[in-house]
Amino acid sequence: MVATIAHIDYRMRYTSVVMNVTDTQSLPARELPGPPKELLSSDVFLLKRLGFAAKDSSHAAFEGTGLSAFHFAVLALLEEDPRETQAMIADALGYDRSHIVRLLDELEERELVMRKRDPDDRRRHVVKLTPDGRTMLRRLRAIVQRLEDDFFSPLNAEQRKTLHTLLATLASHHDPRCALRDPAPPPQG
Repeated sequence: MVATIAHIDYRMRYTSVVMNVTDTQSLPARELPGPPKELLSSDVFLLKRLGFAAKDSSHAAFEGTGLSAFHFAVLALLEEDPRETQAMIADALGYDRSHIVRLLDELEERELVMRKRDPDDRRRHVVKLTPDGRTMLRRLRAIVQRLEDDFFSPLNAEQRKTLHTLLATLASHHDPRCALRDPAPPPQG
């Protein structure tokens, strides 16, 4: 099977790569070709591989909604902090500001958000979640919960909690926006 793999970070753009993909589901684990032991002993390599797998799973999970994990992040942010400008949303999520405009256009077209001029500064738009947006956010949360339950199924509840703590520590070190401002509910496991 040949697949095209593209990665767009919206801060950097990567060119597409065409590669052969092995159907790993039909082969026993001991017969699968794999990376060298040196790479398998690298935590960064494993995180990268898991990131690709999580991204693929996320795309597949959101496919039926017509939305993406990017849209989900915007809706979740708006519910948590309802008086957000376009620039604040982009900065909070680390998205390029031109990318956030496109995402908001798509969400507004589906009547999941509404934009109004900021009464304090007419140059800015304030974005608010609509009732339909709240309904969609609940639906997307259920999808994300199923996605996480499936992705982390090899781990028990204690391992998931430990993994989350370690990932949160790394994420907040490398991106201060990921540091929790207020205690968040622990991940369900």
